[in-house]
Amino acid sequence: MDTNRGRRSQRERDAVTVEIGYALCSAAFVAAVLFGAVAGPAYLFGLTGGPRAALVGSGAVSAVVVFFVRVVSVLVRFARGGQPSQPGRTSPDS
Repeated sequence: MDTNRGRRSQRERDAVTVEIGYALCSAAFVAAVLFGAVAGPAYLFGLTGGPRAALVGSGAVSAVVVFFVRVVSVLVRFARGGQPSQPGRTSPDS
């Protein structure tokens, strides 16, 4: 008889928590790097007016899009079981 009644084990809940944390942290890092790469020249070269607004705006929009794409892609990969079965291995046949 199944005593869990469809509930996740503590190990599964911990794995989901770690994966969500990884997805958020890695997405924040990638978004920050992208924003810095796109908007950085506006601050580095002291641009003003339209060029600065364009760079900062496009950097912000790009960072937000990349953030959400990264979070979704990491969580979808996790849900599909795309993680290696053993550390250092890329597939069970390796």
